[in-house]
Order: sequence, then structure tokens, then C-alpha cells
Amino acid sequence: MSAMSIWLIIGTGLCLTELIFPTAFVSLMMGLSAFVVALLSGVIGTLWLQVVVWLVISVLLIFISQRLLPKPRRRTKFQDAVIGETISEIPPGKAGRVLYEGNSWRARCDDDKLYIQAREPVYIVRREGTTLIVMPQNVLNG
Repeated sequence: MSAMSIWLIIGTGLCLTELIFPTAFVSLMMGLSAFVVALLSGVIGTLWLQVVVWLVISVLLIFISQRLLPKPRRRTKFQDAVIGETISEIPPGKAGRVLYEGNSWRARCDDDKLYIQAREPVYIVRREGTTLIVMPQNVLNG
């Protein structure tokens, strides 16, 4: 079996892998670089040099494809926000407790400069591990 046919099989396998398991075009770029190395295999005789060329082309193609792809738009923080109520005060930059879905959660304010009083309704913006990130409802509603 020739080096060209091996690189063609590797390239085809990597491109098909991208169809089955989407990897943000990483497998596709590695497959395309394998096709390029298949074309160059007649010029590049040694296997180790072919592998080095394949790795270099793969890294370049992955880097270029990541730069050219549009970044996903960040949704607004409060689009899917739900409401909770503070059990304790949340001082600026520190954590407190929030009642959310009948359970007490550790919480901190998304804005490190805001003070949130106890028994104040808050929007739960997101969750970081077991800590809820919240914003006071009165600040957002005006």
C-alpha cells in the first residue's frame, strides 16, 4: 500500500469523523491536511517528514478556520433569567444566600459593586457550580 493511499484513507476517515462527531471543524481540517500530504507524498519521501508536514498544515488550517468562523453571539444575560429571593444580604463582592425553587443556594451579585438586601427579589442570571449569580430585580426594572 502506498503512502498516498494511506494518507487518503486517513483524510477520508477524519472528514467522516467530523460528520459524525462535530468538533468545530478540527477533524475536517486535519482530514484536509491529510489530503494535502497525500498529494505531497511523492515529493516528501520519509514518513516522519510527512507526519511533521501533516501536523504543521493541520495546526495552520485549524487556526485559520477558527479565526474565520463567526463567534457565537452572546445572548443577553437576562433572557432566560428566573426569579429568586435573597434570604440573607449579599454585600458587594461577597456571597449570600438565595431561595430558589424551594432550596437555599449560595449566591453572589453579578455586579461586584452592588449591595443586595435580605428578602429582595433577584434575577438568577446563571449558575457557576453551586453558586448562583444574581442581579437585583429593582435595578433591572428601573
